[in-house]
Amino acid sequence: MPYTDLWILMGLGGIFIVLGIGALLWGGGEEKEYYRAISERTDVREYMEHTPERPEPGALKIGGVISIIVGLVMLIVGGGFWLWG
Repeated sequence: MPYTDLWILMGLGGIFIVLGIGALLWGGGEEKEYYRAISERTDVREYMEHTPERPEPGALKIGGVISIIVGLVMLIVGGGFWLWG
């Protein structure tokens, strides 16, 4: 595998990590904003019980974790090929 291909692979891994961190932060902000808006209402039962769950912030967080894992694997594979091959 040419060295330029390795740098591209590791660069894509870095992009996946950055996007994953962004998705995690975005999901946390969405969740925090949602529960802050709910807590200002008169009826706070939904806020106290966290039901019904909103899937969007959780999906962003899970997608961020998956993206970080894929990015780390790409960096490790690219680094391994660069060192040993």
